[in-house]
Amino acid sequence: MSWWSDDADDDEPEFDESAVRVRPNRKGNRPRTKTRPEHNDAVTGRVLGVDRGRYTVLLDENTPDERQVTSARASELRKKAVVTGDRVDIVGDTSGAEGSLSRIVRIQPRVTLLRRSADDTDAVERVIVANADQMLIVVAAANPEPRIRLVDRYLVAAYDAGITPILCITKTDLADPAEFLANFAGLEFQVFTSRSDEMPLDAIGAALVGHDTVFVGHSGVGKSTLVNALVPDAKRAVGVVNTVTGRGRHTSSSTVSLRLETDAGRGWVIDTPGVRSFGLGHINTDNILKAFTDLAAIAEDCPRGCSHLPDAPDCAIMEAVEAGRLGDAGAARLDSLQRLLATFAPSNRTVSTER
Repeated sequence: MSWWSDDADDDEPEFDESAVRVRPNRKGNRPRTKTRPEHNDAVTGRVLGVDRGRYTVLLDENTPDERQVTSARASELRKKAVVTGDRVDIVGDTSGAEGSLSRIVRIQPRVTLLRRSADDTDAVERVIVANADQMLIVVAAANPEPRIRLVDRYLVAAYDAGITPILCITKTDLADPAEFLANFAGLEFQVFTSRSDEMPLDAIGAALVGHDTVFVGHSGVGKSTLVNALVPDAKRAVGVVNTVTGRGRHTSSSTVSLRLETDAGRGWVIDTPGVRSFGLGHINTDNILKAFTDLAAIAEDCPRGCSHLPDAPDCAIMEAVEAGRLGDAGAARLDSLQRLLATFAPSNRTVSTER
């Protein structure tokens, strides 16, 4: 007889499920399932603003049933940021009645995403707005003084996100912006100039119709003033520039979408808080050159792997600047490009070079 025999099994005790001890559920409810509802009845809306965990969402946009509802983020989205400009699916009470609350259950795929980091060494990105297709960069000709490097950074962030940049120079009655604009002579974007007593609202408004345009700018440049002029119901807080430091005071504390109404049509203005720095720690460095379209065309003649930095051999951009083919602004444009590229050089990743 084999040592493995059915007869030996007769001596083994018999067990059944009744002998299993099951620990009771302390909460007295059923175990949670990983299967989530599909929310086929969800409706899609546009996030207009975020305030302390509550989201203002516009439903049935441009229809007779258009309304704003207040929503909270569903628990399954607790690790996903919902930002102004997002298209989201919501369920629950979508009537928009006072005191009602709906729930955001999905975020629709984003077309664009504008981000910034605290500084160039910070890889943690801070999302500013989603789905914008234009960026209006607001710069003052004086008080406070325009910052070329900051505008360069806005341009890099815009091109990296696939957003079309527009430049607006305010307070041109205080200083001639020609010298400042010369630094961007080779770039292909629209430029508006505005005086304190006369703003080209019709021209700017026409450029914003049919677009979702995010407004960015240094504190105190007149960004909120321009927003209030374009959208009279906006009532965005307006600050003043400190006469001692020459810096503007932060007035807009949140990002919000505002509807633009003009004779030519509608658009969306997305106002953001003013910033004094714009970190690019999250940027794909291959996209930096895209912000300098005039230099990017020349860079096609550079050797493969050219860094375009001062020590790069046979750099076509530097050769063009030295030969004077880029005019008087060529050296300044190259300097802007090299400063940004140097920021992301491996040996400089621990130090921010923004001024």
